[in-house]
Amino acid sequence: MLEEQAASRPTRRRAVANAAAAAIGGAFRPWTPGEVETAFARFEAANPEPEGELEYHDPYTLLVAVVLSAQATDVGVNKATRGLFKAAPTPQAMVALGEEGVAQHIRTLGLYRGKAKNVVELSRRLLGEHGGEVPPDRAALEMLPGVGRKTANVVLNIAFGLPTIAVDTHLFRVANRTGMAPGKTPLEVELGLERTIPDRFKLHAHHWLILHGRYVCKAVKPDCPRCLIADLCRWPEKTPA
Repeated sequence: MLEEQAASRPTRRRAVANAAAAAIGGAFRPWTPGEVETAFARFEAANPEPEGELEYHDPYTLLVAVVLSAQATDVGVNKATRGLFKAAPTPQAMVALGEEGVAQHIRTLGLYRGKAKNVVELSRRLLGEHGGEVPPDRAALEMLPGVGRKTANVVLNIAFGLPTIAVDTHLFRVANRTGMAPGKTPLEVELGLERTIPDRFKLHAHHWLILHGRYVCKAVKPDCPRCLIADLCRWPEKTPA
């Protein structure tokens, strides 16, 4: 119980920070196309080939890892999936492992029993409906247990190279706090970024913004002195050097 309470504190702090950003982000002066171009040119120069931090081997293991990452850190998911993917690297093997077998591998993650059920069922559905392959289609992905729009967008972007934008808690905060693409919901932010970001940056855009939110534009104490876009950001309460 104490471990669960401790793990939930960062989530609560992020939720408070995100709510504050969303509450006032829409009141900022909109970014100009030139400012957006400048921001992403800087991200590109600093990290030309950004990558997600989840460990995976193919589209299937990526899908499972992203499903397991809900309300969990990438570090925690990676620790759990190293053993899981060794035991069950394919949908067939995952179904054979069963819910209890999956649960034993991922019990360090929050909501692990529900996640185990989803992983086994989505594996069964992939076998029955898609020949054991992960479909490169958002609607088809969202029909799978445990897969929402964000998860589908991550898989489409990383596994299939589509210019989708997956809005997680970090990206939601950055888009609102900076005023780049304010929105009350992840979908509003996603659509705003799709309208705002030049096409040539869209493939890597969500990685740049997620990593920026995770390591620089942090929820409780953003590292504004280290921020590549501090001069463009509309947030009025920047952290001093």
